[in-house]
Amino acid sequence: MKPSQLLWNKVTLMLALIALGAGGYFYWQKVNTPSLEERYKIQALEMGDVTQTVSANGTLNPVVLVNVGTQVSGTVKKMYVDFNDQVKAGQVLMELDPAVLQAQANLSTANVNNAQASLELAQANEIRMRELFRQEFVSRQELDQAVQALKSARAQLAQTSAQLQKDRTNLGYSVIHSPVSGVVVSRMVDVGQTVAASFQTPTLFTIAQDLSKMQIDSSFAEADVGNIQVGQAAKFTVDAFPNRSFKGTVRQRRLNPTTLQNVVTYDVVVAVDNPEQILMPGMTAYVNIIVAQRNNVLLVPNAALRFKPADAAVKKGKPRSKEERKKGPAGTVYILENDKLKPVSIGAGITDNKFTEVISGDLKAGDQVVTEETLPAQGAGQSSSTMKMRMF
Repeated sequence: MKPSQLLWNKVTLMLALIALGAGGYFYWQKVNTPSLEERYKIQALEMGDVTQTVSANGTLNPVVLVNVGTQVSGTVKKMYVDFNDQVKAGQVLMELDPAVLQAQANLSTANVNNAQASLELAQANEIRMRELFRQEFVSRQELDQAVQALKSARAQLAQTSAQLQKDRTNLGYSVIHSPVSGVVVSRMVDVGQTVAASFQTPTLFTIAQDLSKMQIDSSFAEADVGNIQVGQAAKFTVDAFPNRSFKGTVRQRRLNPTTLQNVVTYDVVVAVDNPEQILMPGMTAYVNIIVAQRNNVLLVPNAALRFKPADAAVKKGKPRSKEERKKGPAGTVYILENDKLKPVSIGAGITDNKFTEVISGDLKAGDQVVTEETLPAQGAGQSSSTMKMRMF
C-alpha cells in the first residue's frame, strides 16, 4: 500500500473516532442534563392574608410602682410586712426607734411651757405699766418697753410651738405607712438596720399598686418606630411561659430618644392586662407589634424574591412603569416558560418575612415561581465543552 494511501486511512480513522467521541459526549450530556423542573424548586402563588410586624425586647413593669422612703433617720425597730405581702393604704409597714425623736419632742414641749410662762409675766407687766402710766408714775418709754416685751414673749411662744409641732411630726414619721394599696415588690431594710435621711430619701419598700394592669417598656429601632401608632395590637411572649402568647396594646410612643453606640432607639409602652397575675415585674418580653395587615391578597414567597439564577444568559425583566413604581418597592421573580426562566418585575407590599404582598405585576394565583435552585447547571462555571485532542 502506498504511503499516501496509508496516511489517508489514518486521518480518516482519526476523524471517525473524533466524530464518534463527540457524538457520544453530546448524547451523554443530553441524557444527564436535568430538566428545568428537576433543576429548580417551584411553588404556586396563592391568595391569603399577611400581617407585618416589628419586633423588640422589653421589660414588664407595674403601671404604678411606688417607692416608700423615710423623712427621718433612725434604727429599724419593728417590721410588719415582707415580700409579696398585700397592703392597704395607710397600713403600718415598719417603725423606727423613736427615742431620740421623743426626747426632742419633750424638749420642745418644755420650751413651749417656758415661753407660755414668760408670756403670762409679760402680759401682767404690760397691764401694770399701763395703769402706772395713766397715773403718771412711769414714763412713756417704760410703757413702750413693757409692750415690746409682751410682743417678744408672744413671738417666742409661737416659735417654740412651731418647733414642737415639727418635732411631733418627725416623731410621727418614725412610723412608716403605706401610701397606696398594693403588693410589696421589694424590701430594702431589716430590723436593727440604721437608715439615714439626707437630701435623697432612702427607699425602704417598693409597692406595686396593681399587678393586674402592667406595661412593657420596650426599645424599638428608629427604622421601625415610624410605623408604630398608639392603639395598635401587640403580641408578646416571656421565657417563663414559652408556649403561651400574650396580648397587649400600644399605649405610648415616647419622643425621648436613647442613643447607644450611635444606635438610636425609642421607648414604646405597651399596656398589658394581667388578670391571672402570672406575669411578674422584671420579666423579659419579646414583643411583636402589628403595623399592617392585608386580607385575601396575592402572596409571593420571600424565597422567590431572593432567588437569582446562576446563568448569566437569563434576560432582564421588563422595566416597571412610573405608575407601578409608585405602588411599592420593586422586586423580581422568575417563572418557567417554554423551558426557560422568565423574569417578572413586581411591586411589593407588606411582608411577614415569609410571604410578601404582590400589589402590581404580571402575576396571578396559580403561577409557578422559582424559589430555589436544587441542582447546579451542567457545566456551570466551566469553560466551553469543545473537545481538544492531541494529534500523534
